[in-house]
Amino acid sequence: MLKKVFLITGGAGFIGSNFIHYIFKNYPNYNIINLDKLTYAGNLNNLDGVSDKSNYYFIKGDICNRELLEYIFDKFTPNYVVNFAAESHVDRSIDEPEIFIKTNVLGAYTLFDVLKEYIKKNIIDNFRFIQISTDEVYGSLPLDSKEKFNEESPLKPNSPYSASKASADLLAKSFFVTYGLPIIITRSSNNFGPRQYPEKLIPLTIKKALKGEQIPVYGDGQNIRD
Repeated sequence: MLKKVFLITGGAGFIGSNFIHYIFKNYPNYNIINLDKLTYAGNLNNLDGVSDKSNYYFIKGDICNRELLEYIFDKFTPNYVVNFAAESHVDRSIDEPEIFIKTNVLGAYTLFDVLKEYIKKNIIDNFRFIQISTDEVYGSLPLDSKEKFNEESPLKPNSPYSASKASADLLAKSFFVTYGLPIIITRSSNNFGPRQYPEKLIPLTIKKALKGEQIPVYGDGQNIRD
């Protein structure tokens, strides 16, 4: 039986690297292809313990690079693709929105379009593409609101970051509806844990508290995410 192949984009980042560790722990014989551009938040040290495995392959590259994606799909014929690759810092998106549009929108589109051609040429049983998104695509609710976000909630992004992720989600849905591509979207909220880049809310707050520094408070401090 041929080994299953995972293509993980953004696998040197926080969530992507944790996912790779999880796969190797639970499915040690699977082949994993890790495509990562290695921007400031990507760190190959996150893959210590798996990077020396014979069924792990790292490729430095950009998901906007169509030729590279076509090469990877043709060479490794993945059974599953999980797209963690993204620019994800809200404050940075305000100062440098173009970077977010390029990676999060154009990059996602390029993946979907290459996938469309790949599916035409290959019969892959139970193939899945997982698009990793964010709850921020829903916008915000008043603190006293009785309404709760769910999968049917309209997309109302408030920052260039969340707008770029919402755009990718809409593209994903359009490729699912128009071309029948097996794409699934997940939307998570303020993940935290080992290997996380320290600019994020939870590690930033903990570090400042340990140093006795002022902790940034957004709004009146009463906001609830999960």
